[in-house]
Amino acid sequence: MAQDAIKVHHKAIMVDTHGDILYNQIQSGIDIGQLQTTGNFDLVRAKQGGLDVQVFSIWCDEKGGFDMANRQIDSLYALIKRYPDKITLVNNAQQLENAVKQQKLAALIGVEGGHMIENDLAKLEALAKRGMIYLTLTWNNSTPWASSAAQESKGEIAMPGLSDFGKSVVRKLNELGVLVDLSHVGEQTFFDAIKLATKPVLVSHSCVYGINPVPRNLKDEQIKAVGKNGGVISINFYSGFLDPTYAAKQQNFFIKHKPELKELSDKYGRSKAIDTLIAKYQSEADDNRPRIERVIDHIDYVVKLIGVDHVGIGADFDGAESFPKGMDSVADFPKVTEALLKRGYSEADIYKILGGNFVRLLRENKGG
Repeated sequence: MAQDAIKVHHKAIMVDTHGDILYNQIQSGIDIGQLQTTGNFDLVRAKQGGLDVQVFSIWCDEKGGFDMANRQIDSLYALIKRYPDKITLVNNAQQLENAVKQQKLAALIGVEGGHMIENDLAKLEALAKRGMIYLTLTWNNSTPWASSAAQESKGEIAMPGLSDFGKSVVRKLNELGVLVDLSHVGEQTFFDAIKLATKPVLVSHSCVYGINPVPRNLKDEQIKAVGKNGGVISINFYSGFLDPTYAAKQQNFFIKHKPELKELSDKYGRSKAIDTLIAKYQSEADDNRPRIERVIDHIDYVVKLIGVDHVGIGADFDGAESFPKGMDSVADFPKVTEALLKRGYSEADIYKILGGNFVRLLRENKGG
């Protein structure tokens, strides 16, 4: 890798606005303070990749709730207690910048899914007190007060968008200085929320519909609305959101190994079965992965539509089965800087994309 890219990368504040390692840590019992041979994140590889700031996603499916959210926050607190010289919890821009100066990983908490507040503003406030800096209004499942992209796009929601309670959630988030995260939400929810928001919003891990038309990606009018609002769109590294050819390739891979996939699914569940199958046929699965330039294509699209001040990085590591070639963990983030330089981005613009835009967003929501 060119020395220029390394130099630029390490001068930037590198922020990843979405990583799913905490749920995996609880399930597997691994210590992500130590180098791991599986998964995409640990503190060793974070340091190798020049990662300065990680927003740890608090995630569970629709069966989980407030208690599971707190279990994951507990696991992050425990990690920080074990490695106080390597990682620290931050809650605003000033604390973030201080952590970077101390060469510690700045850890922030993002709650991925409004179902975890269990229709209770008191529980929302409790999560904010524990360090939640953003709430993703929905995951794939809708709540009684907000419709998700997954369900709204299928016409499964009779009255899509935000209910009166959903609007009170957005108001409460703005009041508390907690970022409103509009990844995963349905279009009507998106526009209801951004119209109501009095502070700039975050889209923590999404891509561009104009490049790959899947329900989780943002259409041009949504991108323009984020620009008008002053918000930031963090580009997701999941192959299925980046590359319009990936889904068909992956489906062919599953068909080819159908009996083995079924056997593994019966034994472990589908998610672990897919990971196991990919690990077994690694070179074959790698052929389905897009090149890293596809990430830059999505960044370019947003920049050309609304400007360089409104785009960031939300890799979704440990939250999907496939990422671009060469992007195997947080240790590989310098490759993004190299690709941005090759595309002609200036150092000043790269600093904004890698983290400066998010720091500005955090300051505008929470102060500091």
